Amino acid sequence: MTIAHAHPNIALVKYWGKQEKAGNLPATPNLSITLAGLTTVTQVEDGTTDHFVLNGETSQDPKLQGWLNTLRDTFDVPPLHIDTGNDFPTSAGLASSASGFAALITAINAHCELGLNQEMCSDWARKGSASAARSILGGFVALVPPQWQAVRLASQEQWPLEVVVAVTSNEAKSVSSGEGMERSRLTSPYYKAWLRDAATDFAAGSQAINDKDFQGLAAVAELNCLKMHSLMLTSQPTLSYWTPASVACMDRVRALREEGEDVFFTVDAGPQIKAVCLPGSADTVAAALAETPGVIDIIRSPLGHGARVVT
Repeated sequence: MTIAHAHPNIALVKYWGKQEKAGNLPATPNLSITLAGLTTVTQVEDGTTDHFVLNGETSQDPKLQGWLNTLRDTFDVPPLHIDTGNDFPTSAGLASSASGFAALITAINAHCELGLNQEMCSDWARKGSASAARSILGGFVALVPPQWQAVRLASQEQWPLEVVVAVTSNEAKSVSSGEGMERSRLTSPYYKAWLRDAATDFAAGSQAINDKDFQGLAAVAELNCLKMHSLMLTSQPTLSYWTPASVACMDRVRALREEGEDVFFTVDAGPQIKAVCLPGSADTVAAALAETPGVIDIIRSPLGHGARVVT
């Protein structure tokens, strides 16, 4: 039996859309931060047939089964009993698929002695969920062509930011990220502009991280987030993952910044707001978001390590 841990990552420069080729490749370069305060725990052991348990319940997952079948095209992987769980809401905009596939390939690699290094694990994680490639590493992580494997831009020790997550719903989203991306690619009139601007946003975000320029990172991350949600809102049928509390939290973060706090927000395909802070502002931000109507939980997290075997 092998147990691995992995953490979700939150993209600061996002991708929304895939390339029309094999490999589950993002359409644009992207970068993220890995969160220590949210964890996926995955246990793998030999079985008589493949058996998958998610958060304590047996699950039939065609995506996971297809990924395992592809892995078996290259490696001798026996039938497996896979038991995985998250200590945060699943399929609700907190990157559970990213930490899930990162933990899974890490556990299988050790259990089945595949001999994969970090770059290879990132490659296989991406084939399950593109953002999972980034959860193989900790700190500030980029996913860029041509390899589309995780690259660390800075460690969590080099720039110890903190993240306050305002949870506004525990419900699974009705439209998956994969389905939503394809809808936007095919129908949003702004999709080509999104692709055109991606390299500029990525370069600005990467430079801000290199310089530890919080205001510069805040500017590019918030605008990049809102551009992505503009794609969603202009898709047909429209995609809106926000709740009224999501909007209220974004307004509160803007107000806190005007009051002198070092904070910005980002939002993925879900209703949860991630407020990224310098450590000195984290207490004030957490208290303010906790008081925002509609917020049902606050999760605080420093930046964390990548996927790893613990047993």
